Amino acid sequence: MIQTRDLSKNFGGLRAVEGLDLDIAQGEFFAFLGPNGAGKTTTIKMLTGLLKPSGGSARVAGYDMQQHPTAAKRLISYVPDFPFLYDKLTPREFLRFVGELYEMDKAQIGRRTGALFEQFHLTDYHNELIENLSHGTRQRVAITAGLLHDPRVLIIDEPMVGLDPMHARAVKDEFKARSLAGCTIFLSTHTLSVADEMADRIGIINHGRLIALGTVDELRRQNLEAGGALEKIFLSLIDAEDRHREVVGERDARLPLSA
Repeated sequence: MIQTRDLSKNFGGLRAVEGLDLDIAQGEFFAFLGPNGAGKTTTIKMLTGLLKPSGGSARVAGYDMQQHPTAAKRLISYVPDFPFLYDKLTPREFLRFVGELYEMDKAQIGRRTGALFEQFHLTDYHNELIENLSHGTRQRVAITAGLLHDPRVLIIDEPMVGLDPMHARAVKDEFKARSLAGCTIFLSTHTLSVADEMADRIGIINHGRLIALGTVDELRRQNLEAGGALEKIFLSLIDAEDRHREVVGERDARLPLSA
């Protein structure tokens, strides 16, 4: 459902993403990890058609995102870490607006909005202006909007930010249930415990390059010296990559300039 081949993005002289190859199957729950500035959000923006790649390709839900962006976007949802919501709308009005963008009929929008609001404890807020809602409540509104049209691919950037433990549990349960029902989940997060608990596979990116890929058990077997915790594995891989880049940089700096 998500396939990238040699996907790359440059910003001037900065190589934000370099030669990314991914194959993520239908129904897979995939966690994308990396430190700040590693290339996670840039990758997501290319997967969702918000950025044009400098090279390579991205196919989502069977469509090339550059050649058939509209067809792909009908089948996906993207929930960013800081979603934009219209403050002067109520949550119910906002979901109606989102549903109409996806050309859902009014009856379907009403049914699914009611069910999602009940599931995510938003019924008491459905007629409040969004500008008056707490950060966590706004985040739940954004998540329900992303689920409204029953996407085949759900791409999420830090969905648990601002959620209390009860609502975070409800969100995680829903994401996992949708994955088991065939929805492909692409989750970018700094919360390693969420990735450890939820993901079928994990990809780790640093300085724009994919440096590790596999299940949690596979990553543990490949990095025995780091110990069993995903946090230790993650930090060990990032540290090793950073030290390698420093060595390469020092070596290249010592090379004589060609005449």
